[in-house]
This record gives sequence, structure tokens and C-alpha cells, in this order.
Amino acid sequence: MARVTELNVNGTLHAFDVDADATLLSVLRDQLDLTGTKYGCGEGQCAACTVLIDGNPRHSCQIRVGAVGKHRITTIEGLEKNGELHPVQQAFIDVDAMQCAYCTSGMILGAVAMLKIQPNPTEAQIADYMNGHICRCGVYQRIKEAVHLAATRMNGNA
Repeated sequence: MARVTELNVNGTLHAFDVDADATLLSVLRDQLDLTGTKYGCGEGQCAACTVLIDGNPRHSCQIRVGAVGKHRITTIEGLEKNGELHPVQQAFIDVDAMQCAYCTSGMILGAVAMLKIQPNPTEAQIADYMNGHICRCGVYQRIKEAVHLAATRMNGNA
């Protein structure tokens, strides 16, 4: 049985011993105690478990930890730098773009990835890119507002 002994998560190499067939989500939550990444559907349909792998959004419930290798994994806990929230995190707070907040970390990581490839998105582009991120509370309009606000701030316009 193949084993994984090291992962690069949030800029730190973590050592452990786990079955390579374990999901990345279970390793993040159970081995590394990074519980910001949520288990939603377990089928890659809701995006609550979204993490960034080398900057690209991925559903961690569907990825086997053995497939991650030496790639850089970023969780919601890894966005904050030197006590400062990432602009997307701050924008979600500022416009109250959460209700129960279960989906929020996946939404934020999805938005971070989107803003890297589309730094000045239209409302339609935000809606299109964030499609698949399910918010059971239905605060989609505030989520779009938060992403737009973050984009504006990141572009130096606010």
C-alpha cells in the first residue's frame, strides 16, 4: 500500500504517514487540523471543499493525497499574511457575504483563483466562474458584490 509522508500546505512542508488513497480533504482536516476546508457533498458538486493546488481551484474531496505530490496546496488558512486578511476574505466580511458561512472558504478560494486570471471581472463573469459553488443560504448577490469589491481593491481603485 502506497504511503504519503509529506505535503506542501500553505507554504509549509508537513510530515506525516497516510495512505496515498486518502482524500486530500480528509488529510487536511484530520491529519493537519486545517478545518476551514469543509466536507459538503463528498462528490465534488458543491465546492465547499475547494482548495488551491498550484493556484488552481480543486475539489479536495475528489483528490487522492497520493496524486498531489510536491504541488503547493493553499487552504483558507493560508490566505492571511502577516496578520492581514487576503482582500477577498476582507471583502466577504465587509459586505456580509455569508450567512451560515459553511461554503465561504470554498467561495473565497474560488474567487481568489478567478481574480488571478480575470482581475477586473464583470458581474456576469463572476457569476459564470463561481457557478458550481453552492450556497444553501442563497447569498449569491452579496458574494458577487464581495468579489467585485475585492477586485476593485486589488486593482487599487478603492
